[in-house]
Amino acid sequence: MQRRQFLQQLAGATAALETTPKPVATRTQDSLAGHTFQCEFHLGSESWKVYENLTKRDGSIIFVSSQGARCTLEKSAEATFADAEPPYLGLKLGDIGMAGEDLLANKLLENGDPDPKQVRSAAPPMGSAPRNPASASPRLPWNTFVGTVECFDTMPVYPSGNTRTYHPVQHFPELTAEMARRRYEGLVGGWMPAVRKVMPKSETAYYELLVFGDVEARDRFIVQTWHRTALIENGRISKVIYGYSYPAFPPSRTDPDATEFYRALLIFANYWNRHLADAIAVTLPDKTYVDISRHAFAKELMVRPGGVYPKYGAVDRDYYGAEYDGFQDIFTSAVYTNLEWGRFEQARRTIDNYFRDFVDAKGAINMRGPETAQFGLTLSLMARYYEYTRDRALLVKYRDKLSATAGNLARMHDESLKLTKEDPGYGLIHGWSESDACLAAQPMTWWQPYFANSAFAARGFIDISRIWTEFNGQQAEGWRKRARILEAAVTSSIQKNIRRDMQSPYIGPLPGATLTFRESMERERPSPQQWPHRAYAELLQADVLPHEIANLVVDCMRAYGATTLGVVANVGRPRPNGRAILGFISYGYAQMLLRLDRVEEYLLFLYSHRFHDHSRGSWTAGEVAGINGGTAIFCIPAQQTIPLLVRWMLVLEDSDDDRLHFGKGLPREWVASGKEIRIEQAPTRWGRVNFSLSGTGARVELAKAGAPRELHVKFRLPVANRLQSATVNGVPARIGGLHNDTVIIETGSRRSFVVAVKLG
Repeated sequence: MQRRQFLQQLAGATAALETTPKPVATRTQDSLAGHTFQCEFHLGSESWKVYENLTKRDGSIIFVSSQGARCTLEKSAEATFADAEPPYLGLKLGDIGMAGEDLLANKLLENGDPDPKQVRSAAPPMGSAPRNPASASPRLPWNTFVGTVECFDTMPVYPSGNTRTYHPVQHFPELTAEMARRRYEGLVGGWMPAVRKVMPKSETAYYELLVFGDVEARDRFIVQTWHRTALIENGRISKVIYGYSYPAFPPSRTDPDATEFYRALLIFANYWNRHLADAIAVTLPDKTYVDISRHAFAKELMVRPGGVYPKYGAVDRDYYGAEYDGFQDIFTSAVYTNLEWGRFEQARRTIDNYFRDFVDAKGAINMRGPETAQFGLTLSLMARYYEYTRDRALLVKYRDKLSATAGNLARMHDESLKLTKEDPGYGLIHGWSESDACLAAQPMTWWQPYFANSAFAARGFIDISRIWTEFNGQQAEGWRKRARILEAAVTSSIQKNIRRDMQSPYIGPLPGATLTFRESMERERPSPQQWPHRAYAELLQADVLPHEIANLVVDCMRAYGATTLGVVANVGRPRPNGRAILGFISYGYAQMLLRLDRVEEYLLFLYSHRFHDHSRGSWTAGEVAGINGGTAIFCIPAQQTIPLLVRWMLVLEDSDDDRLHFGKGLPREWVASGKEIRIEQAPTRWGRVNFSLSGTGARVELAKAGAPRELHVKFRLPVANRLQSATVNGVPARIGGLHNDTVIIETGSRRSFVVAVKLG
């Protein structure tokens, strides 16, 4: 009943669209040189002229109003087919698949920071492998989708540019599936969800297909779509067809003209700019990482019915079915990502929906298989939400459910304390690590004391107790004490269970493991070590281990088959035809790489996720993606990984200490370029902060003086450029950090800092 009422409320609450757009993506200095006039249309009281640069494949579209406003929409395109050189960096796919070590990562990290171009060519693009009709899934191979915030569904877009209802091939019969195999894909508007496909015809001619959702339509489940299919030859359009949702059926339904299409495109741009207006501003030498981050938020809004109700995937029953709606990872990924990018209202709506419709009075969730560690992450994120927003009302509203969630973890911990002290699981929380455990014939096989269960419970208790003193001081103190006990128990148990008899020390995902996870999955059916990727990623993300042990866990993962191309692997039994990237939940592993100052590996994770877990150009992220060019099923938590990594490379909070890190994960090439690197109004538990860096100078502005107590500003210049000295506000400053490349600042009574370094 609650869910049905919620859906009804969404249907009645859709807001009216502005009819006259504000000037969006405006750059008054944009030149119209090289642009061809396309049409003129009226919108409200203004007239708009449209110009398009057809002299180059990725030329922009510029709208100019009669009142002087401009809107510039850039185009992008990436090859969806494999590069000319052989993939796998000269290695054999069979060797990569069967090896314990991450051979590709080893090779890509040989020279420090990985080369993005080399990472891109290390494996074929997702979806580039020929489809074998004999073994192909009946699922039609769409590779991206379009939609709106208001609509409760999405519309898939296929490699050839067609949707389920509109087929450009009806007007351009030459647009065959074979031609689509050599296509380029991208977006219109930098990050906006307007799909672009380019299919070369010759050196001077290409077909261009544009598709986007009609943001003025108010169909509840049907996404109405705008289309433009054009043949562009020698810098001009020689043939063009505009379409809207369905084939023409004259006289009642005819194809739209250019003015209708471009009017809709301008309204579309205004609409999406408004929906992402609250996202923090980021400037990077490679703008792609800003665009791919913002695109993730657009995809989330399209996937969630009404922009709020949770969905794991899109289009197909897997993973759009209602049985996934309460999946904890949808909630935790969304809250974390939106908070880190300053999208507080979206985070609030997500939290309100989840605790109202998916959490009951006992703290149980309306989903088939709870994941124990995710309850701890939930507590941590609710503390983060309060520290970022000071929204007391929302926590008061769900205070009892939050208390019940924490109470469940406490009771599970108490149960573990009833075991004998000789039991490997004594003092560690037992429970499923993976939701899918509940589907097995013997789900209790996975009711185990995974280290991650207790580690994230400890993290959750630490963080929630920090703010809970305002609601129940006695309860907060109890949680703090329990956190210390759990933290010590995890560390002690791991230390006892490290297998140092192996070439690289092995740390299993739970105590008492005598086999490695791969050995266990080969010999034990079923294996308690199944899904170790989740258990490792969550253990590291909790950040309760001493750095020495955390480093051992990372080394163990890399040595025994738990990473692929530097990203957490989707671990299974070894197979010679490849290995897979885990697109979602793996961000916790990346975060710990950054905390450990393993920045080269952090950057490899970022590049590999972009090039091998996202469709090229259209940036649709897969839950699990192989490295053999096959397709992957989209899931929104995977899409939200790169925005988190981009935020953390610029501004990262210390989990426990009164310390904030700036520029910790930036590529050396970016820093050395001298190009502007900036993040504005990044939220932290001390308030919003600004950070900019250009070569050997940086600026930091805090929300208030002295908060936090300490700042670490990192300068990842080329290795040969050693930091010789530094000043802060003109006064000599201390240089430190693991690699002696960090300026350490005691904030004192100051809130603004100008940092300068000299190189040796």
